[in-house]
Amino acid sequence: MKTFRKAAEHYTLLLSIILTALFAVQCQPIKAEGPSTKTPPDGKQTIMLALLIDTSNSMDGLIDQAKSQLWKIVNELAAAKCDDGSRPNIQIALYEYGNDGLPSSEGFVRQVSALTNDLDVISEKLFSLTTNGGNEFCGYVIRTSLQQLDWSSSKADLKMIFIAGNEPFTQGSVPYQTACELAKEKDVVVNTIYCGNFDEGMGTSWKRGADLTGGSYMAIDQDRKTVYIPTPYDDKIAALNEQLNATYIAYGSSGVKKKALQSTQDRNAGSYGTSNVVERAVSKSSSAYSNSSWDLVDATKDDVKAVEKASEETLPAEMKGMTVEQRKIYVKEKSAEREKIQAEIQKLNQQRKAYQDQHAAADAQESALEGTMIKAIKTQAKTKRLSWK
Repeated sequence: MKTFRKAAEHYTLLLSIILTALFAVQCQPIKAEGPSTKTPPDGKQTIMLALLIDTSNSMDGLIDQAKSQLWKIVNELAAAKCDDGSRPNIQIALYEYGNDGLPSSEGFVRQVSALTNDLDVISEKLFSLTTNGGNEFCGYVIRTSLQQLDWSSSKADLKMIFIAGNEPFTQGSVPYQTACELAKEKDVVVNTIYCGNFDEGMGTSWKRGADLTGGSYMAIDQDRKTVYIPTPYDDKIAALNEQLNATYIAYGSSGVKKKALQSTQDRNAGSYGTSNVVERAVSKSSSAYSNSSWDLVDATKDDVKAVEKASEETLPAEMKGMTVEQRKIYVKEKSAEREKIQAEIQKLNQQRKAYQDQHAAADAQESALEGTMIKAIKTQAKTKRLSWK
């Protein structure tokens, strides 16, 4: 195992983008942990991202920065547009590999989360990751994620794997060539991020792995740090986030638990500073953040009869005793309030981004590796007629 210094914030921004698949591969598919969120039946395009993260001892910094950059990446995905101007569905999966705490019989691989549009779950799972020794089998984890995840069969959907690590891409019993060939069959692009010297990654087949599926190869300079630029709009957006939370109406068997999880992930984001709180608030004001399984406002958008179907015993205290018509009025008021807050956050975020662009260092765009990563995603998205106009 190489001794690796803590990866800096810059290098983990890449990480977050890859947020989506850490799976154990066997000749027989392994049972996945937790339910897979199937492609929504609304006919919309879907962006599927599987993030495969090396959780061996040398990767503490990588995981740490992934936590701090998750919402920034989500915001980039949420800004994508379909050919008809609508927003695509977004699903993310998360895998860990290369950790001695995982079963050797399963290639030291574990599915942390199946493909899901529940972003709070992804955040929760990401914050639960820890490092421990390990053998890093890239071909194994790629194949596992391809076998276990419910990848769409639609050619219109953008399906991507991002795998990050710092050992040779050739290790393990599953050749990376075999795994990448399976990816091509499923129309999944494999992008690789080597945590170390660019030429060293080239020499250990990380670029070759990406090339086989038309993906992008990147190497991270662990000494380069992400520079956060505070703005006059940050505190306003953070305050609006608190107001936004008050518009959620928890109902159903998981409502109370899910609303508590929402607050927990707000605090997790806050543990990385105000800038990360703001990025999460922006995500929560986008179409990517939907909680129809437990929030009555979002549920009503998916099913106009959701209020009528909701049993009174699962409703929050303030709604108990209301007639169906009173419930509808209450939900409609909360929905209007939310839309107003979300619009204000989006407006402030545009001003915030303009301020950051104005105050960024002259060479920031050229030296920022995350810019290269986002460019790779957008380039691949063009093949599916997705854009960021």
